[in-house]
Amino acid sequence: MAYIRKFKTGSGKTGVQVLYKYNGEIKKTVHVGSAESEEGINLLLKKAQKIIDKDKKPLFDLGQF
Repeated sequence: MAYIRKFKTGSGKTGVQVLYKYNGEIKKTVHVGSAESEEGINLLLKKAQKIIDKDKKPLFDLGQF
């Protein structure tokens, strides 16, 4: 299972990470970046969601239609 984590960095910015958990343990962490502005944070959140989505397989293969 993957999820997005937002946190405050030591410099006061907001950091964004993608965490992958298995059996309650964090197995992998991908640091997406850090930003100060709301616009920058929103861009990082979208980028993090794209990282999660690329690992997902579609429920239906609509390529044949």
